[in-house]
Amino acid sequence: MAETKTYTGSCHCGNVRYEVTTALESLMQCNCSLCSRAGYLMSFVPAAQLTFLSGEDAVTDYLFNKHKIHHPFCATCGVRSFGWGFGKDGGKTYMINVRCLEGVEHDALEIKKVDGRSL
Repeated sequence: MAETKTYTGSCHCGNVRYEVTTALESLMQCNCSLCSRAGYLMSFVPAAQLTFLSGEDAVTDYLFNKHKIHHPFCATCGVRSFGWGFGKDGGKTYMINVRCLEGVEHDALEIKKVDGRSL
């Protein structure tokens, strides 16, 4: 079982910065048109586990398909370091792009592939 840690995440230019507390056990890789193009390696956390340090207002939001999942990206550098939506319980959930977390060796983690293209 993975240890719970606090990680710092950011976009490329550093305008969008956050801290997320999570135990990174496995990641999700989706093959849908957006996730595959963005290169997401995803982990999910409830809203209470993510704190913005800066730049929450420096993103441009993008919605597609059913318009239920927000795919914000930095308005300066274009990097998609997180996304969000509402879980089955109605609570806000963040998707963390683990490629944007400092000090994480994502190749050492299990990666579960999801066929989002078929959903």
